[in-house]
Amino acid sequence: MELAAEKLEKAAFILKTIAHPVRLRIIGLLNDHEQLSVSELCEKLDCEQSLTSHHLSNMKLKGLLSARREGKNIYYSLKEKQVTSILTCLENCNCNMG
Repeated sequence: MELAAEKLEKAAFILKTIAHPVRLRIIGLLNDHEQLSVSELCEKLDCEQSLTSHHLSNMKLKGLLSARREGKNIYYSLKEKQVTSILTCLENCNCNMG
């Protein structure tokens, strides 16, 4: 199975973007909830707001997340919902992940 170079570039871009445990958890949470505010994500991740915001901004900038402001809150949702299939693949993988 040979994939076109452009498709491989996009896949590598997405994998680099999500290659962090906090980012993978954010994707999982946003898969389970249509949208979450930064404070809700911080609470569920048990992470500081600055760190959570950094990861959210990065994923939004790279096109994986959408954000909308409502008053003082910013709500995030998955823009590229297909990325959640990567989580399913990782859960089913038997590649020495303990």
